[in-house]
Parts: sequence; structure tokens; C-alpha cells
Amino acid sequence: MKSKWVEHNGKQIFYQDFSNYFFNEKAVIEELKEVQEIVLAQPADSVLILSNFSNTEITASLMPILNEASGRTSPHVHKTAVLGIAGVKRTLGDLLSRITGQQLMYFSTEFEAKEWLTKD
Repeated sequence: MKSKWVEHNGKQIFYQDFSNYFFNEKAVIEELKEVQEIVLAQPADSVLILSNFSNTEITASLMPILNEASGRTSPHVHKTAVLGIAGVKRTLGDLLSRITGQQLMYFSTEFEAKEWLTKD
């Protein structure tokens, strides 16, 4: 598993690292299963998530899997920042937000995402 907990501004962020999987759906699904277990073990409305999808394609067959995962974990998530989403991937991300009710904020740098996540 590439994903891990990181600290920024004294707060814990769960860095979900889906980057550089390119067209490897199996790798995305395996990573997703592992991160779901971690998020589901956390208290409700407590997790700050930074998801990195840089250099990873979100295919039509991945969308239902991502929708289901997001729906299951959303009660545990306080805020979600996303990297590596633009163009068509942004449209799919917006669709995911509407389906699951989990609000996503998109950033171009990891630092900006972490700053947004830790400000409250």
C-alpha cells in the first residue's frame, strides 16, 4: 500500500496515493480496498483526506467502484482534497460528488491541498 498518514500544521491527513497507476485498474482497486479499511476504522466526521490521482486514468469501469467506496466512507470523512484531476477526470469527480454527497476540493499542488485541509 502506498497510502499513508502524514502530518501538516499539527493535524493528521490520510494521504491516499493513487498516483502513477496510469491504466492499471487492478492496482487502483487494491489500493482502494486498503484505504477503505483504514477510513472505516476512524470516528465519524474525523478524517482529513488528500487523494492523489496524478498520472492515473479513471476509467468507466472504475467509476462505480469509486462511487461505492466514497458512499461507504463519507460518514467518516471531514474534508477531502484531490490532486491530479482535470478535464474529463474533473467531470467524473464532480459526478462522484453529486452521487455520494461527499464534497471534493481540487488542487494543483500538494501544499495548497494540505493547507486547505488543515485550516478550520
